[in-house]
Amino acid sequence: MALPVAFFAVFFAWPVAAIVARGLKVDGVWRFGRITDVLGQPDIRHVLWFTTWQALASTALTLLLALPAAYAFARLDFPGKRLLRAVVTVPFVLPTVVAGSAFLALVGHGGLLDQLWGLRLDTTVWAILLAHVFFNYAVVVRTVGGLWAQLDPRQEEAARMLGASPLRAWRKVTLPALAPAVAAAALMVFLFTFTSFGVVQILGGPTFSTLEVEIYRQTSEVFDLSTAAVLTLVQFAAVGAILAVHAWTVRRRETALRLVDPGTTARRPRGAGQWALLAGVLATVALLLVLPLAVLVRRSLDAPGFGYYRALANADGGTFLVAPVHAVWTSLQYAAVATAIAVVIGGLAAAALARRDAGRLLRGFDALLMLPLGVSAVTVGFGFLIALDKPPLDLRQSWILVPLAQALVGAPFVVRTMLPVLRAVDARLREAAAVLGASPWRVWREVDLPMVRRALLVAAGFAFAVSLGEFGATVFIARPDNPTLPVAVARLLSRPGDLNYGQAMALSTILMLVCAAALMILERLRTDRTGEF
Repeated sequence: MALPVAFFAVFFAWPVAAIVARGLKVDGVWRFGRITDVLGQPDIRHVLWFTTWQALASTALTLLLALPAAYAFARLDFPGKRLLRAVVTVPFVLPTVVAGSAFLALVGHGGLLDQLWGLRLDTTVWAILLAHVFFNYAVVVRTVGGLWAQLDPRQEEAARMLGASPLRAWRKVTLPALAPAVAAAALMVFLFTFTSFGVVQILGGPTFSTLEVEIYRQTSEVFDLSTAAVLTLVQFAAVGAILAVHAWTVRRRETALRLVDPGTTARRPRGAGQWALLAGVLATVALLLVLPLAVLVRRSLDAPGFGYYRALANADGGTFLVAPVHAVWTSLQYAAVATAIAVVIGGLAAAALARRDAGRLLRGFDALLMLPLGVSAVTVGFGFLIALDKPPLDLRQSWILVPLAQALVGAPFVVRTMLPVLRAVDARLREAAAVLGASPWRVWREVDLPMVRRALLVAAGFAFAVSLGEFGATVFIARPDNPTLPVAVARLLSRPGDLNYGQAMALSTILMLVCAAALMILERLRTDRTGEF
């Protein structure tokens, strides 16, 4: 645990503490009264209310639309199921900037709805809510559906034989068993939407602002570090509470259920009801997930002869110091380095946490590993500039800052992917190898590695996709001559003109295709038992 603890202490705890101290300390004296002053401002209270309200609404809408799909993937067997599962997961691994761009192309000025019916939703909260459902749909489908596929259907069938109606059997038997998974999925969706940045930044405009967007505005536009520090503390406390509740629901889920092989529970749809449900799921996926991406691709092709794509090779000297297409190669390089860092840090942490003799303090570190997913990435990025500005860690001019920030987000995914597999390895195999004279390194290489190799590759793939799309921290620390794809998209969208908009759509399409390719590779590596994130 030495290296993971040191990594998170230096590159997460220190930058966050540095920016909070910079905001709340004046002449060496802490000004805690500033917290009350900031929270008493009407505009800040409105931001807090909107952040909470839109997160609750997004979570409820996601559950409403995604739970039928979770049932379809868990209980129904139909042609194209594997492909559809990959399609459903694509939005989750896409950067939030691409999700915002896709819905902007659908509901914004000159978008598909505007062209067909003169309808624009980019100035309404509905655009944000639908984009959040688009992004988090797979969280519910794979988390709840993964457990649903492992529930023994004979329990519900027994209730039906005893006279219960289908609805009552589901409500009395299946729903209580699914409740921990539904709660865990709802909490994760709430966490992602509560800390939403890219989607709200692009679709919210000046009208709507979440805590994350307000922290960005206070640090980069208003330069009020005191207010930003207070908002960071509020978000940190909220995320800590959400993660604590999430950890409790996961523990309930792991200990309260008896599961069966998921390959034995799915069957062909029977009856008009199941076929209608499957048709509804397919229609929802087509309209909510596929249509925005298709419109995004179409808008990128509006210029004849792939004009927007060819324009990416030209540096205009305004938005970038280099040609926009340079961001593709830069992002791939940064993501590769970030993936290597995340796999090393997350793999070591997972190996330590998987030990049966891990103490309570070590197990508590498991929850802390999730904090980078919820704490303001904007705060982390700005904290990098403040904390890592003196020897021996003066990294402000170093390219490694971007991969380090991306690895902070990727490492929790590595831990979550590898930890269940490592815990499933029979300890007696390691003990037998040790008794036969194998060194600890050889035990790992001969016993653990063959069993976790596939999980390691899946973890690396998720870390790569997440690193490729990281935006909140990278927007602060990416150099003008080396922008990443999400930063390049955001900068192009911030400038007026059809050419800039078209180039943003083209870069978003490229980023989507790269993430989709990584996901298809992951889907091939995924075993039938890997039914959830």
